[in-house]
Amino acid sequence: MNDDIPARAVPPRKAPMALTEELVARTLRVVEDAGPTPGMIHMTDADYERVRAEVLASAPPGPAMLFAYGSLLWNPVGEVRGGERAVATGWHRSFCFTVKRYRGTVDEPGLMMALDRGGQCQGMVFEIAEPLADNLDKLLRREMTILPAVNVPRWLHVRTADGPSRALGFVVNPASPRYVRFGKAEIAATLAHAVGHWGSGAQYLFETIRHLEALGIRDRNLWELQGLVAREIAVLDQAEAAMQEIP
Repeated sequence: MNDDIPARAVPPRKAPMALTEELVARTLRVVEDAGPTPGMIHMTDADYERVRAEVLASAPPGPAMLFAYGSLLWNPVGEVRGGERAVATGWHRSFCFTVKRYRGTVDEPGLMMALDRGGQCQGMVFEIAEPLADNLDKLLRREMTILPAVNVPRWLHVRTADGPSRALGFVVNPASPRYVRFGKAEIAATLAHAVGHWGSGAQYLFETIRHLEALGIRDRNLWELQGLVAREIAVLDQAEAAMQEIP
């Protein structure tokens, strides 16, 4: 058995998450979908067909596997089967691209997560069910919306308990103008403030950590980040309370 893939879930943390459901709820509000962001080039049906053909043409032999490391763990799209722990080497989770829709707005952009270069990332691999082309199309349409694409599909080298294999994952395109490399304090402030019609950045972080923990997967960077986001929300609450006390 591969030592990098724990056979059993790790015990729960002694300390609970500082970012609680109550704190996350304070970041949520109703935001109307403003529609496609002005000035952005949005992908067309022809673009999706082209990307899908490229992905299928470069696929390794055997079942098409998907590496899930974030929202695909708790909000999947299309039909997948099975589920096995895996590690993607050479990549790590990172809130590294901006969004002006979904979990942010034009006035207050949010951040979304992708795989960025370096380190390793523990997640899950699933088999993309048949009809493969249809399920892949649904996946691409959620993960990719704007050109040049910032979140791009790539066949990754992953390790499972059965050994090395390859799986489709979404990695950041560093050439995209939406790619950013913020410090943790700036990321935390953005996640605590930004909200769109899909919800808030704090909610996205909370759900990702919660589902990773349920799988026995602990991401130290995300765990540190949730503490910073919790403190940022508390500071916002204190500031709002102080404003209300001003006559």
